[in-house]
Amino acid sequence: MIKRALLFACLLPAMAIATATASDNRPWGTAELTEKDYQPDKVVYDVAAKDAEALNSIIGRVSHLNNEYAGDVFDAHIVVVLHGDEIPLFTTEKYEENRELMERAQSLTVAGNIEYRMCAAAAALHDVEPEDVHGFVNVVPMADAEIIELQHEGYAYMK
Repeated sequence: MIKRALLFACLLPAMAIATATASDNRPWGTAELTEKDYQPDKVVYDVAAKDAEALNSIIGRVSHLNNEYAGDVFDAHIVVVLHGDEIPLFTTEKYEENRELMERAQSLTVAGNIEYRMCAAAAALHDVEPEDVHGFVNVVPMADAEIIELQHEGYAYMK
């Protein structure tokens, strides 16, 4: 009985704090940012975006990661492997309607540490030939094999 009373006495202040905090929709308090410096690394993005908006979001992630790596062209390398419905967006035929997106994608390749590789097999399913694709994209035989090879070379996998 005494143990229960002591336990209750110990828990009472914690329960009061939780009750007070819960009333303002913060039962666990709030998060804090943990400051970190990330070391540049090699990364492969496995991309199968459903549309231009999804591709733009992925390009944003790639750009943000590159910024975290301070655009280190010596130790950071990012490969974006394309094998989904985003493939037609990279064709010269669709340039005018996707100009802003393609200019953004191409601009990331200028420093040389970000590159795009497109799956020829997936492109063929979209009736896209290598000569239909913008010149900043490398066409490779197969996305899966490319991703596996990059992982063997030490690239971290991102989906």
